[in-house]
Amino acid sequence: MGKTILEFEKPIYELEEKLAEMKHSSSSLDIEKDVARLEAKVSQLKNELYKGLTRWQRVQLARHPDRPFTLDYINLMTEGFLELHGDRHYADDKAIVGGFAKLDRYKVMIIGQQKGRDTKSNLYRNFGMANPEGYRKALRLMKLAEKFNKPVITMIDTPGAYPGLEAEQRGQAEAIAKNLYEMSKLNVPILVVIIGEGASGGALGIGVGDRILMLENCWYSVISPESCSSILWRSWEYKEQAAEALKLTAPDLLEQKIIDRIITEPLGGAHKNPEEAAATLKKAIIEEFENLVKLKPEKLLEGRIEKFGSLGEYIE
Repeated sequence: MGKTILEFEKPIYELEEKLAEMKHSSSSLDIEKDVARLEAKVSQLKNELYKGLTRWQRVQLARHPDRPFTLDYINLMTEGFLELHGDRHYADDKAIVGGFAKLDRYKVMIIGQQKGRDTKSNLYRNFGMANPEGYRKALRLMKLAEKFNKPVITMIDTPGAYPGLEAEQRGQAEAIAKNLYEMSKLNVPILVVIIGEGASGGALGIGVGDRILMLENCWYSVISPESCSSILWRSWEYKEQAAEALKLTAPDLLEQKIIDRIITEPLGGAHKNPEEAAATLKKAIIEEFENLVKLKPEKLLEGRIEKFGSLGEYIE
């Protein structure tokens, strides 16, 4: 499988190709000076580009096919992951994975949406779009964590809940609504991490928590830029303008107090160095747990309800 290069990244890769050619062409002193100058230019271009990304460019990075998914972070951050299956009502939804694991000194229940890397695995995972049984499985695992007094980590990365007829027939809206209700009163700490796309109710179905963390190049919104564009302008052509209007990036959401913390990524995105991204995220999660595990259940619930109850408040 070839390397995926986003449109706005092409100038960097063109310079890198030129640099590689120069390195192999000659070893003379003059060439070495030119190589050093070009390396400095590539480094400068990378810094300027990735530090000044538009909202639409961040959406593209969040969807990058090489970006780490939930299982990648689980494998990189935890030990002894024991995946649990099924909702005990209908089926085992492969778009949501979860189970007990050890994160440093904490034993946790970790749950997240899982996409595929290619056509076959995407079909298996339903492109990370959960059916009602996925949300019911997630809730079953959260209740299991509550029973054994273990904190919960949820990882959000979905283009939305599955919108198919069968999902609606099996109660998609009810399953998501029940999760919102039950998560709001779960008696153990809940830490939510947005690791990629966070679209609509599909994301919110596992998105109620005491603290919400968001990786630097992610998006989280009630609607995707393309769908917003198609509703407002009857065309997907205006997706970049829609992304700007939606204010769906991590800095926007931190300013609006929808999320609590931004997790920095390696330059160019988490897919450039998954190990570094996972190590940074793991450190942040442990820091958050240091405070959360000290709180009594009633304090957790008070803070959680206050947090979500205050969303959307504005003073003019």
